[in-house]
Amino acid sequence: MMKNNQLNGQAQPEAGLLYKGSSIINVSPEGRLVSIFSGAWLLGSAISKVDKKPVKSLLKLIGAGYLLYRGISGNSLVNGLLGKRKPDKHTRAVNIRTTIMIDNPREEVYYFWRQLSNLPVFMKHLQTVEEYDPLHSHWVVKGPGGIGTLEWDAEIVKEYPGEFLGWRSLPGSSIATAGRVTFMDIPGGGTAVDVMLTYRAPAGYLGSGLAWLLNPAFENMIVNDIKRFKYFMETGETAS
Repeated sequence: MMKNNQLNGQAQPEAGLLYKGSSIINVSPEGRLVSIFSGAWLLGSAISKVDKKPVKSLLKLIGAGYLLYRGISGNSLVNGLLGKRKPDKHTRAVNIRTTIMIDNPREEVYYFWRQLSNLPVFMKHLQTVEEYDPLHSHWVVKGPGGIGTLEWDAEIVKEYPGEFLGWRSLPGSSIATAGRVTFMDIPGGGTAVDVMLTYRAPAGYLGSGLAWLLNPAFENMIVNDIKRFKYFMETGETAS
């Protein structure tokens, strides 16, 4: 059988790089799920604000269309242009870092956080944190919009009372996660709280419904939760 570029006895021009990369699956199963979830979320956001922000909504619609195409087809045009022909084998980590200033004494802020079961009071993405003992705890996290949950056991790995707290998920957890919080005095009073959180779902687990973990909405939810911590500490009330 003749090759396509020799049909009818005539040499046919080579397909361009974009065309070559447009018919292959070059997105991992996890990446496809993330794209579909992100595209659907972006589509809903664009439709809800199309009257107030038509230009921005149009850009969101374009982005949503590409993400949905990427997720449904398994093909990334960007990867095709870059010559990438195989999907990623590893999921990326979600790294979140933020610093807030709280008008409360450092020791007070630290010891409230140190009682890990207090965290769901102001962190809406946390469903429960159950402390087994001073070092070990069980965490349950809700996805954006209440879609999906994650559970794992964690341990405190480093602690300087009143100043620093670090923890991580235990080996064998369905998600690798770690966090650390630093508490520092502010000249003139108050406390600076520096928070860093990392989440990484092992390859293969996203297909079980954890795609929302990599959605920007999840990162924004956690940042807003930390802002609610400031509000709660300063007022004693939970923010709406």
